[in-house]
Amino acid sequence: AGRHAARAALADLGAPLTAIPMSDDRAPLWPAGFTGSITHCRTACLAAASRTARGIGLDLEEATPLAADLWDTVLLPAEAAWAKAQPDPGLAAKLVFSAKEAAYKAQYAESQALFGFDRLALTVTDTAFTARFTSGTPPFAEGDTLHGHWTMTEGLILTAVAL
Repeated sequence: AGRHAARAALADLGAPLTAIPMSDDRAPLWPAGFTGSITHCRTACLAAASRTARGIGLDLEEATPLAADLWDTVLLPAEAAWAKAQPDPGLAAKLVFSAKEAAYKAQYAESQALFGFDRLALTVTDTAFTARFTSGTPPFAEGDTLHGHWTMTEGLILTAVAL
């Protein structure tokens, strides 16, 4: 379903119908001149494509609390403090997880770097977020930021970043 959504996104941009194979690292191999992102959860999938973005990151998660045993892996101390101050801490933690996933996917198109959740520090506002690199990941330097947006609807969290 995700590859079907990706082909539809490419068709909307005038791209010819083509396969979108998986690379060795499981990332989609977009046709030359395009970049994009595919995401899915148990109940839905989405894809976005672009001719002009350097990287796109989408993440779709069910709007359920992040398991408490994952907080230390996913959240930096400031993010955990922010989540605990929200009306639904577990759901806020899941939002941070999703935003980090979207930012990771967007940067990966340029860096091809695999890294852990501690490499990005999140700041969340009403409908947006900023992901700041806590250490360099070429071509991104420590302190560089990625900007994204988020929404919760239909029992889902959607986060998106475009470079």
